[in-house]
Amino acid sequence: MKYLTLALITVAAFACSPKSTPSSSTDTYESTVSKHKKYEGFFDFYWDAEKGKVLLEVENLGEEFLYVNYLAAGIGSNDIGLDRGQVGDNRIVKFERSGPKVLLIQPNYGYRAVSENKEEVRSVNEAFAQSVLWGFKVEKEQNGKVLIDMTDFLLADAHGVSETLKKSKEGSYSLDASRSAIYLEMTKNFKDNSEFESTITFKGTPTGSNIRSVAPTAESITVRMHHSFVRLPDNQYNPRKFDPRSGFYASSYQDYATPIEEPLVKQLIFRHRLEKKNPEAEMSEAVEPIIYYVDKGAPEPVKSALIEGASWWNQAFEKAGFINAFQVYVLPDSIDPLDINYNVIQWVHRSTRGWSYGSWIADPRTGEILKGHVSLGSLRIRQDFLIATGLLQPYEEGKEPSGEMLEMALARLRQLAAHEVGHTLGLYHNFAASADNRASVMDYPHPYIQLNENGEIDLSDAYDVGIGAWDEFAIRYGYSVSNENDDSHLQSIIDEWISGGYHFIMDSDARPKGGAHATAHLWDNGENAADELVRLAAIRTKVLSTFSEKAIKTGQPISALEEVLVPMYFLQRYQIEAAAKLVGGQHYAYKTKGDNLPLPEIVDPATQLAAIDALVGTLSTGFLSVPPHLLQLLSPKVPGHARTRESFKSNTGVTFDPVAAAEMSAEMTLEMLFQPERIERLTQQNLQKSSFPGWKELIRKINDQTWNAAYLDGLAKEIKMVVEKRVLYHLMNLSTSSGTEMTKALANFELEQLMKMVSIKKKTAVDPLVSAHYAHCIRLYQQFLEEPEDFKIPATLSPPDGSPIGMDCMTE
Repeated sequence: MKYLTLALITVAAFACSPKSTPSSSTDTYESTVSKHKKYEGFFDFYWDAEKGKVLLEVENLGEEFLYVNYLAAGIGSNDIGLDRGQVGDNRIVKFERSGPKVLLIQPNYGYRAVSENKEEVRSVNEAFAQSVLWGFKVEKEQNGKVLIDMTDFLLADAHGVSETLKKSKEGSYSLDASRSAIYLEMTKNFKDNSEFESTITFKGTPTGSNIRSVAPTAESITVRMHHSFVRLPDNQYNPRKFDPRSGFYASSYQDYATPIEEPLVKQLIFRHRLEKKNPEAEMSEAVEPIIYYVDKGAPEPVKSALIEGASWWNQAFEKAGFINAFQVYVLPDSIDPLDINYNVIQWVHRSTRGWSYGSWIADPRTGEILKGHVSLGSLRIRQDFLIATGLLQPYEEGKEPSGEMLEMALARLRQLAAHEVGHTLGLYHNFAASADNRASVMDYPHPYIQLNENGEIDLSDAYDVGIGAWDEFAIRYGYSVSNENDDSHLQSIIDEWISGGYHFIMDSDARPKGGAHATAHLWDNGENAADELVRLAAIRTKVLSTFSEKAIKTGQPISALEEVLVPMYFLQRYQIEAAAKLVGGQHYAYKTKGDNLPLPEIVDPATQLAAIDALVGTLSTGFLSVPPHLLQLLSPKVPGHARTRESFKSNTGVTFDPVAAAEMSAEMTLEMLFQPERIERLTQQNLQKSSFPGWKELIRKINDQTWNAAYLDGLAKEIKMVVEKRVLYHLMNLSTSSGTEMTKALANFELEQLMKMVSIKKKTAVDPLVSAHYAHCIRLYQQFLEEPEDFKIPATLSPPDGSPIGMDCMTE
C-alpha cells in the first residue's frame, strides 16, 4: 500500500472543565493520592474509581517526551478510513507550569538552530510558532510535583474522528461526554512509557451509507482512543543522511545555524536503530535485533504466511552484515500491540476490502523509527482467491478442486506482509521493479498469469518469493555499517546498484494520471508494458471464452458468476494504465551530478506506436463483447444475494448489461489516452523530431478502431456506438480542459472534422439505429458549442471496485 500520515487536530489551550471538582482544599497531596489506585511508571498516575478520573503526577516540568495517539478500536469501513490500530501523529511535547495551570506544549522541531550558541537557538525558537495542545489545572502540588486531572484530555476527540466522518460525508457528529469513559483494561504504566485508553462515543445524524453499514446504531458511534506518553531515546543513535536515490523516506527540517554556502534544509532517513555487537566484523549479531510481532487474531494459514513473508527481510539484513538481526514472532499475550516498544503486524477487519499500510512512530529530531506498525486488511486474501477462482474455474462436478487458489492467495499475502513491513523499515515504493525482473517487494505486483504447454492457466509463478535485489541494496544503504568514511560507503552502494542496471522510481512518477515514466507503473508486469498488455489480453480472451458454471461451487446461486467474472473481464485494467504511460513517456532516473544514471530520454517511436496499437485494440468490439454463452448464464440476482460494489452496474435494471460493461472498459483506455498532459507531450516530441508519433497518429488510430470501423450485427453495433460517443465526449473535454491552447486547438479541429464526417454518413445511413446515433451525436455537439465552458464529460456507470486488487498502498 502510499505512507499513511494522519493529521491530528491541534487543540487550543483549555482550562479544566467547569464540571471538574477539585479535591477539598484541606486535603494534602498525600491524602488525596492515597485514596486512589496508583500506577507507577514513566509518569506515575492515579485512578479515581469513584469519579472515573485519571490524575497524572508531573515531576520534571520542561522535560520533553513523545506523545502518540492511536485509534485502538475503529469503525470498520475502508471508505471512511478509521481502522483499528490506526496510528496518529507522533509529537515531541513537554509540560510547562504557568501559575495555576500546566500546559502541554509541542515545540517546533521543523525549524531549528543546531548550535552551541544559546541565543542563536532562542532566536529560532521564538521565530516560529509552537502549539499548546491542552491546559490543565493544578489540583495539588508538593516538593516540585504537581497533580493534574487528565480525564478531559483523554476523553477528547484527539484522533479527529468527527472531522473524518464529516469529510467522508457520513454525517455531523459531536463527542458525547455522557457516553465516554476511561477504558481501564488498556490503561497501563511501564518504566519508559505510560499508556492510557478511553471509550469515546459520538452522537449525530448519519447521512452516508458507509457508516450505516458498519455501526449497529448509526446515530451513536463508539470507538476507543489510545494515548502514549513515551520517554525519548538516548543520544547514542547516529542519524543517516537522505539521498533521493536511496529508496528511503526523508525526515526534513530547516537548520538556521547552517553556513550560508550549505543547504538550509537538512534531510535524514527514517530507519530503526541497529548496531553490531562486533562493529569490526564483516558479519555480526545485532546488539538488539529488530523484532516484529504478528497479530494472534490472524487465523491459520494466514498467520504463518504473514510470519514467512515478513521474515524475508532477514536476508536483506544479512547482505548488510547482520546475523539474524530481523526476527518475526507471534504476539505474546503479555504484549499490548499499541505499546511503542514493540513492532507489530496487525490483522484488521473491515466491511469491504481495502488498503493495507505500513506506518511508523519516529523521533522527529533524528528520524529514528521507534515502532513499526503494519495494518493488513483481512479481506484482501479473499480477492486474490476470487481472481484465482475465475482463472482456474475449479468446481467441476465429481472433482475436488486443487489448492492452487489458496496457494496463490497466500503467496500474495506473503508478498504483502513483506511490502508493508518494508515501509516500516523506512522504504518508499519502487514502482520500476516489475520491469527489472521483480527486483523489489516495494512494487505493486499484479498476479503473473501464464499459459502452460497445453494452453491451460498456470499460476505457479503468480507472485515472487523473497526479497528482491533492489531491496538488498536499499537495506544496505539504510542499515549497514562500515569503518570507512560514511559518505564514501553509502555512495559505493548506490554506485553498485546503478552499475547493476537497477532502477528506483517512487509514487509521483508512477501514478497513471500525471505520471510519465515509461517503466514505473502500479500493478503491472513485464519489461515492456505494451507487450504485456497484448499477452494479458490474449489470456483474458481465453478465460472469457471458456468461462462457465465451474467458476462457482455447487449450490451457489448461478447469479454469483457475475462477481467472479468481474476481475476476469477487467483483467487488463491496470496493464492499460501501464501501457498508456509509454505514449508520450520518458525514461529517466533520480540523477545527481557526477553519477552514472542516464539523462531523460523520450520513449522510442516504435515502442510508442506499439503501445498505441495495443491500447486501441482494447476498444474493438471483439475485445469488449461478452461471449454469447455467458449472456445466457448471467441471470438476475436471487433473494438474499443483491448486487454489491463488487458487481457490474447496469442500465437494464436487474439484468446483466453487456453494453454498460463494454462502455466501462473502453473508458479505462480512453481516459488514459486523452489526458491533456499526454497530448501536449506527444505534440512537443513530434515537433522536436517528426519520427515520433504525435496527435495525428494517435487520433487516426483511435478513429480507425471506432468511427471508421464497420458496424457489425448484434450487440457489437451498440457497443461500437457507445465507444464512439465516449471518443466524442473526450474530444469535447479536451477542447475545454486545463491543457495548453495547442491541445485545445487540436481537439476543436478534430471535433469539426468528425462532425462533418458524421453529417455526411447520416445522410446515407439506412439502419435506423445508426441514423439515430449520428443524429444524437450531432445534437450533443451543437449543445456543446452553445456553452462549451459548462461542459463536463458524462460519467459512465462506475466500474466495480478494482484497486486494491489484492494489492496495497502506503499513502502514500
